[in-house]
Amino acid sequence: MSHNIYVISDLHLGHENMAKKRGFASSEEHDSFLIQEWNKVVNKNDTVWILGDITMETTKHYHLLNKLKGIKNVVLGNHDEPQHVPELMKYVNKVCGCVKLKGCILTHIPIHPHEIDRFKYNIQGHLHEEIINHDKYINVCCEQVNYRPVLLNDLIN
Repeated sequence: MSHNIYVISDLHLGHENMAKKRGFASSEEHDSFLIQEWNKVVNKNDTVWILGDITMETTKHYHLLNKLKGIKNVVLGNHDEPQHVPELMKYVNKVCGCVKLKGCILTHIPIHPHEIDRFKYNIQGHLHEEIINHDKYINVCCEQVNYRPVLLNDLIN
């Protein structure tokens, strides 16, 4: 069975304002759509790196992670509270601040431009609609990837 590596950022599960900003009637509709789209592409043996902002500073919606296929690893974002990590670890495989993978650095917030040449790409989230005008930054916020995790190899090859 194949094992793919996917990336996505800024799920913001259970966040009413983000759901409305993204064009959904409610956070329930948003979360349901996100789960549906995720599970269309990810299989149970695939790994998905979630690049931050699982929710909006709450553990209340972590249980929804159990509805998502695959092995889930998290790079913490600015809305992921350090004190919530023990609860988050009940639903994911790994939590870290950033990860180097296949010559790339996976972060929530884009790295400083002076550091970018150390890596093939900086795959990041945080900016939602904004795209950095530089070919080494790849924004994988939900809005940028049609609410589906994207294959890491497709991004970097």
